[in-house]
Amino acid sequence: MRFKIGLATVITLILSAYTPALAGEMLIDDFKLQPETRWRFFADTVMGGKSSGQVQFENEEGHAHARMTGNVSTANNGGFIQIRMKLQHAAPENTIGIRLLVRGNDQRYFVHLRTGGTILPWQFYQAGFDVTRTWTEVRLPLTEFKASGSILRNIPRASSLTSIGIAAYGRNHDADISVREIGFY
Repeated sequence: MRFKIGLATVITLILSAYTPALAGEMLIDDFKLQPETRWRFFADTVMGGKSSGQVQFENEEGHAHARMTGNVSTANNGGFIQIRMKLQHAAPENTIGIRLLVRGNDQRYFVHLRTGGTILPWQFYQAGFDVTRTWTEVRLPLTEFKASGSILRNIPRASSLTSIGIAAYGRNHDADISVREIGFY
């Protein structure tokens, strides 16, 4: 017995398989193609702090990722290391959060967002997340991001995002975090 499937049915099946992507998911980076041209490493030394570190772009079992390691020190008013990239495209209109695929050294890390309204270097929106030694998906709703100061909006608008960063921040510790994917959802 042969079954005939119409074109409309095929299109419906294809679209249903990709519903999350069509609903606003957008990959920002998967670190496969020259990530060193987009991502920059920063440490508090730009402001006199004592933290140190580096970012390396690695490939493991066919999966590319960024690995940030270092020592975060609060000495001399310091306390962060970070990798950051400027966003090349606006977030999809219905974006409600940031999605990460991460692993690390069982510590707490942060996503830092900058917008058109974060003009000063110390202005950002921040949300924390914990990592384990296995790759784990983390979803951070924009409503969980806190402004670094009172003159910023309470919640960042997806349409005004200009950069995204992964930071080891705010306390003395050794940092070791890997990011395989980062995107909007």
